[in-house]
Amino acid sequence: MALTAETAELLEIFQWLTEEQSKDIVNSEEEIAQVKEEIADVFIYLIRLADKLNIDIEKEVLAKISLNETKYPIELSKDNATKYNKK
Repeated sequence: MALTAETAELLEIFQWLTEEQSKDIVNSEEEIAQVKEEIADVFIYLIRLADKLNIDIEKEVLAKISLNETKYPIELSKDNATKYNKK
């Protein structure tokens, strides 16, 4: 539940911004500091959850990247938000 709350706090920063405003957030020291803080909070909760469940995060991330490479081949997926097999 805490992870969800922290993720929501990160989302709130970007929720009503345009794409351009989201990209420009790096130019505001105050706003980027807030983004960094929320990302750190999310990461802390993810690490804690993985630790409690005895999950090797690095191993699982690499496995997921490999799975995504198979599920979403670049030649079919690049520059397309729609899943290639749902067209």
